[in-house]
Amino acid sequence: MSVETLTYAALGARLTISPVAACSLAKRLRLPRSLSDDGKALVSVDLAEIRHRPRPPVGRQEGSIALSAAKIEALKAEIARLEARAADHRADFERERERADRLTVELLQATAETMAAKEVTARLESEVAAIRVLSFPSLPEQP
Repeated sequence: MSVETLTYAALGARLTISPVAACSLAKRLRLPRSLSDDGKALVSVDLAEIRHRPRPPVGRQEGSIALSAAKIEALKAEIARLEARAADHRADFERERERADRLTVELLQATAETMAAKEVTARLESEVAAIRVLSFPSLPEQP
């Protein structure tokens, strides 16, 4: 259990990590720090107590490239499937839109015919009322 006072660069060299990673590790472990005469940070550390295993470098490796290519192909297949499904939904939408447009035209025609029939009915009722008044002046008008 020997405590050593090391700079971040020296600590990184001993643990085979970068000085920035050594600084981060010292902060994470809350190791006591001080300043040297030349202004560099010194860390008091017992290397026997630190259970640090550096992670393998993250980068492009043969397996990860193949895995990424497989993921890309799977995503391309999923995109193609979703695009086909979207095209089907679009066709359904267009068909229903045309149907709704036809129904709207039919409804407008039926409304126009109904309004015309109401006008004719009103005109005929007024003519019938006028004929009754002229033909039978003594009879009361019917509702």
